Amino acid sequence: MNIIKTTAELYSDYQSKMEKIADVRNAIAVLGWDQETYLPGKGAAIRGQQITTLSTIAHELFTDAQLGDTLQALQSREDLTATQKKNVALSLEDYEKNKKYPAAFVAALSQTTSDCYHAWMKARKENSYAVFEPLLEKMVQLKKEETHILGYTGHPYNALLNEYEKGINIQTLDTVFADVKTSLSPLLQAIAAKPKPNNAFLQQHYPKDAQWQYGLKLLKEMGFDFEAGRQDLSEHPFTTSFNPHDVRVTTRVDEQDFSNMTWSCIHEGGHALYEQGLLISEYGLPCGEAASLGIHESQSRLWENNVGRGLAYWQYNYPALQKEFANNLSNVSLEEFYHAINLVQPSLQRTEADELTYHFHVMIRYEIEKGLIEGSVSTKDLNHTWNQYYKQYLNVDVPNDGAGVLQDIHWSHGSFGYFPTYSLGSFYAAQFYAAAQRQMKDLSQNIATGDYHALLQWLRNNIHVHGRFYTSNELCEKVTGEPLNFKYFMDYAQAKYAGIYGI
Repeated sequence: MNIIKTTAELYSDYQSKMEKIADVRNAIAVLGWDQETYLPGKGAAIRGQQITTLSTIAHELFTDAQLGDTLQALQSREDLTATQKKNVALSLEDYEKNKKYPAAFVAALSQTTSDCYHAWMKARKENSYAVFEPLLEKMVQLKKEETHILGYTGHPYNALLNEYEKGINIQTLDTVFADVKTSLSPLLQAIAAKPKPNNAFLQQHYPKDAQWQYGLKLLKEMGFDFEAGRQDLSEHPFTTSFNPHDVRVTTRVDEQDFSNMTWSCIHEGGHALYEQGLLISEYGLPCGEAASLGIHESQSRLWENNVGRGLAYWQYNYPALQKEFANNLSNVSLEEFYHAINLVQPSLQRTEADELTYHFHVMIRYEIEKGLIEGSVSTKDLNHTWNQYYKQYLNVDVPNDGAGVLQDIHWSHGSFGYFPTYSLGSFYAAQFYAAAQRQMKDLSQNIATGDYHALLQWLRNNIHVHGRFYTSNELCEKVTGEPLNFKYFMDYAQAKYAGIYGI
């Protein structure tokens, strides 16, 4: 005899299954966080096996026919709330996509990701792309296979882009980066013709422990809840979340470069505030997850650049910083410091690039990824391809592989399609910040007095709380009244750098 369950019972079954899947995935995330922070060298091989096992279990749970039946049954029910309907619709979409993945492919990708990461770490230590290349080639082949598993319209890279930014494609991104070249290049040329601010005082000796403590202070002031998170050191700064009450950030400290740690902390802090702002009641469900990687990046870039590289921010923070590092900054004025932290000049490292040339770093990676997936670019001589792009777009010479093709962790993770979200995030950030300024007339004054509560609450109410309920562009329209518009970033950049460089 078939027992017909009520909608509430069905939804409870669905939620329990999704929470169980989230538990397994977050166990994987804990192992991944540990792998990049504290894992001893000899533990690498078995760690890869452990992550592969759990990844296979998570895949099996999320492709179970019973879950599919539950989702199909719920889809036809009319007595769900709007949030419940959205959760069911998105989970069904995710379920049908995951059903496309053979278990053997999931296991192979997981194991290759672990192997690739450790090869990347070894390659960085030895400053040799040749150490990384065989595993990268294996990863690229798997990602090409994934495009066929997922299916795509037009270019195969579209399948991977859609994993990070739903609805995005190369036509949209080609247009965005054309705007970068045609609109941003003239501003960079105008800046290049002006005298550069002195930033030598940022490259003096700043003790590691003092920098670390200062970074913790900045995170706390932003609103990062240390009862629901922590910060550690890693090779490449990142944020990971196991739930809104357990969010981890990492940074790196260079004793000869104050900027490295400071803006890594603020950047990752922006990511972490988003994760801590998601609804714990929606744990495991789509509406308890970030809208997209582009929106996630908008939160980190908004805090890092619109706030953290703004004059108002340092009107409050600079006196304490000057006191903490008196040997380096006692004779440096606020204006000199503000100009130095906004120095614009081509550089080798994406993570240390200024907020204008940064988008050329992203564009280079976008062009390379497209080429790798379509087959016009080979992993065999990718370091040389990389160097050629850097000469073409940024007019810099890459001295070695560590400063070039090995600088990012993303390809070792298999994160092809991720990089464009960095630029999209900056453009969303400028548009969101402009909306916040319109709606909070005293925003700059609040920031100048060290009060970030109103801004954080605005972000929580307008962005964080919605999870995946809206797509990126739907959310952008809801918050700002229009879809993503590159004009906001250019208006922000023109106004800020005209003041700094006297253009």
